[in-house]
Amino acid sequence: MFLDHPTITATNSFTEPDRIERLNRVYGYAAALADAAGKQHFIEKFSQLHDHKGTLIVFWHEAPTEEEKEIFARAWASKVGDGTTNVEHEI
Repeated sequence: MFLDHPTITATNSFTEPDRIERLNRVYGYAAALADAAGKQHFIEKFSQLHDHKGTLIVFWHEAPTEEEKEIFARAWASKVGDGTTNVEHEI
């Protein structure tokens, strides 16, 4: 069991608490996609997910692969996410 989950934050989270819920769903969706792809250490590679006015920002401990970036793009573009491909990556 993995216990060191990423920090989840959002701009205006106090007035728009649904942003945090959306990030929790995206986190679960991304983790499931990574599991299905056999990426066992995926969730250990990033430290924070942040929703900045509809843009997902993923903060990584180490540089992500293009496939790992695509996992977050798919999750954010899904119906559980924002429905867009506005994803940025910070190392």
